[in-house]
Amino acid sequence: MTATALDVLRALYAHTRRHGLPPPAALIGDWWGADAVIAPSIEIRAGLTPDAGADRFWLGYCGFGGPRATAAMLPPGAGGVTAHLLVLREGRWDTVSVDGSAPPGWVVDAVAGASATLPTGAAWATTWVAPDHDHHLAAIEKCLDAIRAGEIYQACVCTRFTGRLDGDPIDFYHDVAATTRPAKSAFLQGDWGAVTSFSPESFLRRTGNIVTSSPIKGTIPADADPGLLSASTKDIAENVMIVDLVRNDLGRVAVTGSVRVTDLLEVVAAPGVWHLVSTVQAIVGPDLLNTRLLDATWPPASVTGTPKIRAAALLEEWEAHPRGAYCGAVGLAGPDGLLDLSVAIRTVEISPAGRLELGVGGGITIDSIPEREWQECLDKAASIVGARALTRDR
Repeated sequence: MTATALDVLRALYAHTRRHGLPPPAALIGDWWGADAVIAPSIEIRAGLTPDAGADRFWLGYCGFGGPRATAAMLPPGAGGVTAHLLVLREGRWDTVSVDGSAPPGWVVDAVAGASATLPTGAAWATTWVAPDHDHHLAAIEKCLDAIRAGEIYQACVCTRFTGRLDGDPIDFYHDVAATTRPAKSAFLQGDWGAVTSFSPESFLRRTGNIVTSSPIKGTIPADADPGLLSASTKDIAENVMIVDLVRNDLGRVAVTGSVRVTDLLEVVAAPGVWHLVSTVQAIVGPDLLNTRLLDATWPPASVTGTPKIRAAALLEEWEAHPRGAYCGAVGLAGPDGLLDLSVAIRTVEISPAGRLELGVGGGITIDSIPEREWQECLDKAASIVGARALTRDR
C-alpha cells in the first residue's frame, strides 16, 4: 500500500516525539496547488503572525479576535517558521526549501519508512456536550430584530460544542481527516495545545498578483436533495450578500476594476452537508504586503455579516462565548507573497489537558427560521462529534 499524507504525518510525528523535537504541522487537502504541505518539525508558539513568513515559511492560525480574544481557551493566534517543507503533488513527495538546501536526512527516512510500513496510531475517545439550545435561539431572535430594525442585513450567529479528548490529538486528527476528507484540513500543535481543522472553506489564496476568496453561505444536510439548495431564496440571498462583502473587502487593496466573481452559487459537497460556494478574484499590486491584504479583509466575511463592522459588534453582544481560533484563519504564508488560508470552521481546539471546543454557526437573514438554524449547527458538527477511532488492525 502507498502511504498517504496522513501516514507521512504520523511517521514524522513519531520521529519527533522519540527525539524530543517540535512536532510536525500539516495542511492536507487543497493547499498551495498541492495535495498536502507538511513542516516536518516546527515550533509553533503563541503570537507569531503570518508576516513572519517574509523569508521563510509560516504555518499557523489567527483567531477571530476582538476585545474578548484573550479570554479564549487557546492563544489568540500561534505560528511557526521553517526553511523546509514537504509537498505532495500528483502522488509525489518533494522537498521545498527557501534557500535550496536539502532537508535533514531523518525527514527523507521518515517518508520512506511511512511508505514501507504504514504507521498505526493509538485509540482515542471523545465526549461532547451540545450547545445551549435556548441561548442560541435567543441570539437568533435578537439578530432577526436587528435585521427588522435595519441595523444589519445578515449576520453569522455562532455557538459551540464542548467536550473532552482521551488520547493524542494527532490520532484524533488523523482519523477524522481520513474519514471526512475535508477540502482544507490542518494539524497544528505546541505547548499551548492543538488545533485540528477540517474546514471546507478557502479564505484567501494568493499566487503572485492573483488573490481569490471562496465564501460559503447556504447549507443543507448531505441526505437532502442538493437541488433544494440552489433553489432556496434564503440561501441564495445569504450567499450573494457575502459575495458583495468579499468584493468590497478585496476592492480596498485590489487594482481598480480587477475584482470579479468567477463562480457564483456553486453547490459543493462537504462532510455531512451541501454548501453554496462562490469565488471572488482580484488582482493586487506586486508590492502589496500580505499584512495589508489581511487588514483589508479581516475577519473573514462569511463569518461576520453585512455591514461587517456593525454585525461584528452585535455578534459580540449576542454570543455567549469568545470564538477563539474558530472563525479565524489557518494556513500558510511565505516568500514572494505566498498566502493560503482557510476559514477556521469545523475546527476543534484542544487544550493541553484535553478539553475540546468546536464552534458552529450559520448565517441569519430575514427569512431564517430559528429551529432550522439550530438544526444546521447540528448538521455541520455531526461529522466531527460523531467521529470514532479507526480500527487499529492493519
